[in-house]
Amino acid sequence: MGKVRARKESKKLFIDFRYDGQRFREQTLLDDNAKNRKQLEQLLQRMEAKMLLSEFNYAEFFPNSSNLQKLKADQLINTAELQNASNSDIPLFNDFATQWFEESKIQWRASHVRNVSSILDSSLKPAFGKKSMGEISKADIMAFRAKLSKRKGRGATGVVSPKTINSHMTILRMVLGEAAERFEFETPYKNIKPLKLQKTHIEPFSLQEVQRIIDNIRPDYRNYYTVRFFTGMRTGEVDGLKWKNVDFAKREILVRETLINGETEYTKTDGSQREIPMFGQVYDALKTQYAATGQKSAYVFCNQMGQPLDHNNVTKRVWYPLLKALGLTKRRPYQTRHTAATLFLASGENPEWVARMLGHSSTEMLFKVYSRYVPNATRMDGSAFERLLGNTSSAKSQKERRHETV
Repeated sequence: MGKVRARKESKKLFIDFRYDGQRFREQTLLDDNAKNRKQLEQLLQRMEAKMLLSEFNYAEFFPNSSNLQKLKADQLINTAELQNASNSDIPLFNDFATQWFEESKIQWRASHVRNVSSILDSSLKPAFGKKSMGEISKADIMAFRAKLSKRKGRGATGVVSPKTINSHMTILRMVLGEAAERFEFETPYKNIKPLKLQKTHIEPFSLQEVQRIIDNIRPDYRNYYTVRFFTGMRTGEVDGLKWKNVDFAKREILVRETLINGETEYTKTDGSQREIPMFGQVYDALKTQYAATGQKSAYVFCNQMGQPLDHNNVTKRVWYPLLKALGLTKRRPYQTRHTAATLFLASGENPEWVARMLGHSSTEMLFKVYSRYVPNATRMDGSAFERLLGNTSSAKSQKERRHETV
């Protein structure tokens, strides 16, 4: 917004305003009084209305202004820039990728926004940023993928995994596809198939190993791992579980959120929104946990400050040292989820029911990963799994009684 001001030395009014990204001052011979101020303010309003409509002509309002020479020089520069730009109406990858990201992120989860931003900034923009979207060729894309495959990674191979490469390529394909549609050119991303991923090899624990872990884990983490082993919840789901989503009356855990980077957000997919029955030890574990943290934190499992657990810290301080002490093969905590899945299936539960418990939208992933654990005779109500846990608890009690008798 411009303003009508007065010069200190002469008390004459002038108009102070911005136009075309620059500040201008136009002097007058009018004295500083209410009538003259009102007249100039009305003039200023007409100027700003013209500017909003992109119809402002500086010379029309100030035909004798010395600022006209400055504007003419700037316009010559702008005209040259426009002529250069007209040679290529298609933007650079850097600019369009930024625009595409800003337009698209409203539909993504916060964690996905961070992932896409990281891929753009660390890989795609450095590789294609200075190229026009229409100049990128299939050869450029294939060269980028080949270079990316040699980048150092955290896996056993020492380089980035095919899954990571596919994630980068998917973002590139989406950006190129959107640009091709908007600016009417043929996308170079054609007949480029994703890299094949190795079959997922799971290493679930046996029920006996699970009991050994639970019996020997630190008491303050016993409830935590009991829930993990016998519900199949993902790490973020169990770490982000809040007491408001634990229904003791119905004996259900309501999976509604997941914890990512210390913040809870919507679950991985819509299918991940589910209700998990509190089988066997799970109900008892959560009752015991409520006595410890129910009045202390909104989170079921929390640290001394009432904040959600840092899973990396727990893994290094509690999980791996315990496996080593018990002589068990080192495995990621995510294997607790695989363990629950295999126990569900081995007990005879129906695969469709198991898929729902795990938050899968279909049984496709279930059969792909756990096919050898699916028996012929199945149920679909959880009773088989609960009976398995009950038998284990009963056998354990009998063993303890015999020990006491001896």
